[in-house]
Amino acid sequence: MNRPLGMLIIVLLLASCGGGYKAPPRNLDNACSILAQRPKYKRAFRATERKWGVPMHVQMAVIHQESKFRSDARTPFRYKLGVIPMGRASSAYGYSQALDGTWEEYQKATGHRRAKRDRMRDASDFMGWYMTRSYERNGISLTDARNQYLAYHEGHTGYSRGSHKSKSWLLRVASDVERRASTYRAQLKSCN
Repeated sequence: MNRPLGMLIIVLLLASCGGGYKAPPRNLDNACSILAQRPKYKRAFRATERKWGVPMHVQMAVIHQESKFRSDARTPFRYKLGVIPMGRASSAYGYSQALDGTWEEYQKATGHRRAKRDRMRDASDFMGWYMTRSYERNGISLTDARNQYLAYHEGHTGYSRGSHKSKSWLLRVASDVERRASTYRAQLKSCN
């Protein structure tokens, strides 16, 4: 009697450990594969495209860069003297890597108080809202993945001041986002 009870407890413990974390899709280089594995992503991206006008491929390329499609993505810890933890580099969290303050601004502006950064439909909607504001404030086309990413990374004011122009590493990353968006766009045409 003890042996079956012990086995049941072990099975329940193991089952309880596996339910919380959802791994990102496999093959992040293929937009069709991502959407086939996560149909909810496709619905979220399409809803954002309809509501805000930001194309799916632009959303996907930025999410790839920001979180690699990990719902629980966070910035790494900073350390003093290499061993003393000093907290995270920023409050960025979730698929969109939205900062606490910007996320709160989005919630207030849209009335979406229950939105969560680790839920794709909310992260996608946030990106649509933010990129639409980039268009309104800085004139960046919603299809311009490179400059939308630069404004996303630097903030609207930073982008308008040109803070990105002196950061060669960021310009390289933005070019990578632009290439990925172009690749995703071509792939999405073939899988729709």
